[in-house]
Amino acid sequence: MDKLKYFLAFFVLITLSFSSLAQSVQANALRSTSYSTISKRTPVDLLIVGGTVVTMNAGREVIEDGAIAIKGGKIEFVGKRTDVLRQVLPKRTINAAGKVIIPGLINGHTHVPMTLFRGIADDLDLQEWLTKYIFPAEAKNVTEPFVRAGTRLGLAEMIRGGTTTYCDMYYFEDAVADETKKAGVRGVLGETVIDFPVPDNKTYQAGLEYAEKFIKKWQNDPLIVPAIAPHAPYTVSGEHLLEARDLSNRLHAPLVIHLAEATSEIDFIQQKHPGMRPIEYVDSIGFLTSRTIAAHVIQANERELGILKLRGVGIVHNPQSNMKLAAGVAPVPLMLRMDLPVGLGTDGAASNNDLNMWEEMDTAAKLHKVFSGDQKAVTAEQAFEMATIRGARALHLDSLIGSIEVGKRADIDIVDADDLNQIPSYNIFSTLVYSTKANDVRTVIINGRVVMLDRRLLTLNENAIKKDANAYRTKIIDSLRN
Repeated sequence: MDKLKYFLAFFVLITLSFSSLAQSVQANALRSTSYSTISKRTPVDLLIVGGTVVTMNAGREVIEDGAIAIKGGKIEFVGKRTDVLRQVLPKRTINAAGKVIIPGLINGHTHVPMTLFRGIADDLDLQEWLTKYIFPAEAKNVTEPFVRAGTRLGLAEMIRGGTTTYCDMYYFEDAVADETKKAGVRGVLGETVIDFPVPDNKTYQAGLEYAEKFIKKWQNDPLIVPAIAPHAPYTVSGEHLLEARDLSNRLHAPLVIHLAEATSEIDFIQQKHPGMRPIEYVDSIGFLTSRTIAAHVIQANERELGILKLRGVGIVHNPQSNMKLAAGVAPVPLMLRMDLPVGLGTDGAASNNDLNMWEEMDTAAKLHKVFSGDQKAVTAEQAFEMATIRGARALHLDSLIGSIEVGKRADIDIVDADDLNQIPSYNIFSTLVYSTKANDVRTVIINGRVVMLDRRLLTLNENAIKKDANAYRTKIIDSLRN
């Protein structure tokens, strides 16, 4: 009997030992598998999870419950949340569940320091507005500190509205670039050259020299694309336009200009060059290149648009500014049918009076419906394209920005989708263009860096910006009395 007890005890001990050994082997195998799986994941700087991703890629793919992984300022992965999570090890995660994730908006035409002239002279035609109010106000007030204060104000407004890239033309553009870089915003920034004395340079040649130094200083910066910006064919001679073009070609820099923006411009050109219209004139002298970015392009027919397409010119439509100045309605439906690279811009805050790209999208879609009598003239999706991927084409930057795709720069907005003005939602593009407002933008990421989180600006001091802007208001009022 005792032998039987000893045998049973020995059997139980051996069984438990083998069971423990098996469990240990299995646990080690699981740990090994888990470690192996984790070690194959890609470390990323930032992961955005959940929400609806509006990619604006070639297939216009919209991903429900999506995710975007960002590394080194670029998009590393984009897809369904479950798929991306298996591939990455994020340092930081932002939960975007219930929200919409879109490419950062592109404001294709601004004079950003002119935020300090917001509302200074309204309800006037273009030439009166320029010659009697804006040019004199600039001559009396624009200095480098003025430009810095106005730029900071404009940058804060644009970030709040989800603008991640803007194209600017103004004076002291080196200061604009410096403030833009500090704020973490992407900019195509053109130093304005013009045929009369302006605040930063008193001659055209001085302006050209300034532009060359400016471009050389900022080229190859990850955020700043320096450019030269001859003001317009009615303020810059043909000879000087070609000097600007030559500088653009030599330094491979963008060439930004106002073009075909009013009937007064047509009259001016035809007086000096009978039988020619603005686009025909600048093309006849060889000004237009594939680096040109032309703002407005209101006074253009199909043949002239064909010239712009042939030359590879980017176009920026500014519907609200054009309406306010009664400058006319650009032939945008025709531009779209011709598949021209046309984006949207606000123009300066002195002629708009804000930098709100959501309003520009809404206006662009509606203006051309009523003007043409065709409800399909510009659809919501086309308007959104102009503020994103087509706008990137207009700035010749579509290989870098404008859509949420692997390898592109991580310029991304996270937008509320459940505000009262947005629900119910049946079509994502209709909701974005016709219902969404600037204050629905929650978080903004530029080049992989979070510059606004849950409506809180992270790179700019809002209270200091407001204080500076109001101080300049007093100075400007006093200057115009004298």
